[in-house]
Amino acid sequence: MKKRSGPDRRKSGKRSDRSGFHGGGGGRAGRPGQGKAPKGVAARDRSGKPAYGGGDGGRSRSRHADDRGERSFAPRGGRGGPRRSAGQDFAGEEFRPRRTRAERGYARHGFEAPDLDAPPSEARPRTRRETPRGPRATDAAPRETTRQAPRQPTGVQTVTVSADENGMRVDRFLEAKFPGLSFSHIQRVIRKGELRIDGKRADSKDRLETGQKVRIPPLRVDAPKVRGSEADAKTRAALKEMTLYEDADVLVLNKPIGLAVQGGSGMVRHIDGMLEALQERDGQRPRLVHRLDRDTAGCLLVAKTRFAASALARTFRTRSARKLYWALVAGVPKPKQGRISTFLAKDEREEESLMRIARHGEEGASHAVTYYAVVETAGQSLSWVSLKPVTGRTHQLRAHMEHIGHPIVGDPKYFRKENWHLPGGMQDRLHLLARRIVVPHPRGGVIDVTAPLPPHMAQSWNLLGFDASRYDPIVEAPEE
Repeated sequence: MKKRSGPDRRKSGKRSDRSGFHGGGGGRAGRPGQGKAPKGVAARDRSGKPAYGGGDGGRSRSRHADDRGERSFAPRGGRGGPRRSAGQDFAGEEFRPRRTRAERGYARHGFEAPDLDAPPSEARPRTRRETPRGPRATDAAPRETTRQAPRQPTGVQTVTVSADENGMRVDRFLEAKFPGLSFSHIQRVIRKGELRIDGKRADSKDRLETGQKVRIPPLRVDAPKVRGSEADAKTRAALKEMTLYEDADVLVLNKPIGLAVQGGSGMVRHIDGMLEALQERDGQRPRLVHRLDRDTAGCLLVAKTRFAASALARTFRTRSARKLYWALVAGVPKPKQGRISTFLAKDEREEESLMRIARHGEEGASHAVTYYAVVETAGQSLSWVSLKPVTGRTHQLRAHMEHIGHPIVGDPKYFRKENWHLPGGMQDRLHLLARRIVVPHPRGGVIDVTAPLPPHMAQSWNLLGFDASRYDPIVEAPEE
């Protein structure tokens, strides 16, 4: 074995960052027996011969001794062991090499230590011990595992673009037809020209037109999800109970107070998520056309097809939809019928965001118009007000009624009247209802749906003696 010299010699009393262990103490460099050599590195005494420490009273043979079978022993015996000098041999004694820390670690975790003297190609890999473990308590009843559904191959298909799919992007068209197809697979099929529209290559952003022929190459898609779970059945039952009107294209729900329309921070249950239980086999699912605040009850319009969603979105964009609201406000507005026209901007705060009255031209400000009419009053303390928003800004009705000094009863964000107390027998909840919605039907005709009073508002109406069948003067308000 080649003798080390120079920088490889251990300095006395210093830690070697390479070896990871201390040298000998007392000013003697490399004194055997005062530390453990790291795996694969042999410690040496002053003569340069390998020397491994004792420490437990036994003798240790170097795993890295040369081919002559040279032995070296610890000069000191720990725990009462005999004192021996380096190179001293005891004939006739049984020799048991001391296991290194690495070997003890392998044994403790059930592995067999690799042979470091063997060439790299012949070194034995780590293997678990072959003795099987005894049965555990949890092994008595094996758990049922749910296997992922295998991918189903498809053949070449030629699909005609329907009226509902008119204007769809090519990639969205494939995504809707094959919900289990990954986005990367869709892009690859289009990029390679395997998908053809009327015999020509297409780009993922191209828009389809009614009557076009789309050639779809063979695909491997995930099996569709089975819509038959108990949770989906309960969701469908809950949506059916909310339904005020339904046909092949449109669904109008009576949204209860406290149920969010869309998900957000901490939102687990919301209308948009519940609509997934109504997804059709062709990938179409009902989608929202407009929104309501979480604490606002009443009519919520939902499109069941892509064609209806496109047509209704255009209706709301052109302000052809008419929405009427009922509210219970503090005091009696004067005049009893009027128009509120302001600019609204969002005011971000630490815990919540509010809409505030803004100036024309201010950054982030949007014009908002609301018509109102007092239907009935309870003295001078409360009024039943009918509202007709022309625009659809966030919190528009709530911010406008607070702006004219008559906030909606139970509004946790905008009701700031001092020295005002809720009458006994009334619930401190937002008294705002999306009472009626009137919109042109996507396939002709008109959708006109009315929602009943929610329980807390019905209780207040009965307490105040209001008649819900009374004529509503807001229907005479202008459309713009």
